[in-house]
Amino acid sequence: MDASDDSAAPWDRDPSSHPLVTPRVKRVGTELFYRISSGEYSFGTRIPAERELAEEFKESRTTIRQALEFLEHFGVVARRAGSGTFVAYRQAEQRRAKDTSLARPDVSALAETVSPFEMNIARTIIEPEIVRLAAIYMSIRDLTALGALMRQLDGIVTDAQMFAELERRFLMTICEGTHNSLLIAMYRIVNEIRRQPEWSANKTRTLTPARIREALQGLRSLYSALERRNVDTAVECMRLYMSSTQEDLMYASP
Repeated sequence: MDASDDSAAPWDRDPSSHPLVTPRVKRVGTELFYRISSGEYSFGTRIPAERELAEEFKESRTTIRQALEFLEHFGVVARRAGSGTFVAYRQAEQRRAKDTSLARPDVSALAETVSPFEMNIARTIIEPEIVRLAAIYMSIRDLTALGALMRQLDGIVTDAQMFAELERRFLMTICEGTHNSLLIAMYRIVNEIRRQPEWSANKTRTLTPARIREALQGLRSLYSALERRNVDTAVECMRLYMSSTQEDLMYASP
């Protein structure tokens, strides 16, 4: 099967990361995937409860649960304790259509006119909501990628430039974990502005070894809350992290 065929199930396109499951679990997972890819269960909607699926498929709830875990591994669904299982998958052509429909602004021009105050307002509005959605929709793969970045960040003691770059990638990975194309495109603009020379220099000036240690503590708390899918704690960690960094940037700006 062609690995680039987006109509195929993710485990057929990427067999190298296929977890070990029984044929029954794979059968249920495959049927649920085709319902999702056909639009029967659309992006962001909650799929039927385990009990209903067990009755429909005439399988045990254990098999259904394992099938949902299988789908979660490939980012097809996102599971949240107490709320249910939500569709996190989009066809490639849907993702491309959303991405190409968004006009690309002149980031350099924006970077010259946007003030630190305006940037802080924008981030205050969108970053807590990004974290809220990520806590629900991040797949196991998303969390694995985020964990790898967290480990790289943990190794930084004094390299302010590297820390700033990894921090941007860490926050972008959280945003990508929302699987919301429009939100991702918007946040890429924010990150691109922050990477412009003047903005990057201001950020680097604030990152003393002491500030790096404090920032790492905040990022660790945020990662832990996302890993546990604790929505309220994750949002609060994001707000605390933002408040601890925004004032530094205001004073660092020329």
